[in-house]
Amino acid sequence: MLNFHIITIFPEMFDSYLNESILKRAIENKKISVKFYNPSDFRKLIKKPKLYEPLDDKPFGGGAGMVLKAEFYLKAIEKAVGKKKKYKIIYFSPRGEKFDTKMAKEIAKKNQKKEIKDLILVSARYEGFDSRVEEIFPGERISIGNYVLTGGELPAMILIDSISRQIPGVLGNYESLEEERVSAGKFYTKPRILKWKRKEYSVPEVLTSGNHKKIEEWKNENK
Repeated sequence: MLNFHIITIFPEMFDSYLNESILKRAIENKKISVKFYNPSDFRKLIKKPKLYEPLDDKPFGGGAGMVLKAEFYLKAIEKAVGKKKKYKIIYFSPRGEKFDTKMAKEIAKKNQKKEIKDLILVSARYEGFDSRVEEIFPGERISIGNYVLTGGELPAMILIDSISRQIPGVLGNYESLEEERVSAGKFYTKPRILKWKRKEYSVPEVLTSGNHKKIEEWKNENK
């Protein structure tokens, strides 16, 4: 089982995504587990009624935006790490290595070999967190694309989804992995003839011919 540990101040953002379809079944079948650690929970109450220490502050040296304080993220990561030894920490950054299916396969493979049991995904907000977090808990920087998001929650969901589907048993039939089979760029299902606004749209004849060789050729031509 691969254990995902998510560091985020908005754990509720994951509720609907993890409680539906394939990921829900993967959790129920103990193929993966997902736990959350909220840095906000480590703040101290400084005034009443319920006024807590701020999570962020202005950056030294000036500049736009606010920076998340190190202490709260360090405590959250420390709790996630615990006494674990076979873990990997990932920080999300537009300056990180581009995440792809190959990387997802590598992580899943290492999990099967028991080289990685726990994956700690650190989701930041605003301008990011104090750089001393990464100095104290070294990890790998990952980017999901050439764009900037408001937080690391979406990237974390993408990694959970992409990596989980590479774990045997999550999809049920390994042939369901699109990258493992001959797949076309076009797909059709019933009805064979679709009527729409006085026009008819038919499925390519080759797909209903039963000639598997020609069908595979068509799929290769239409990738």
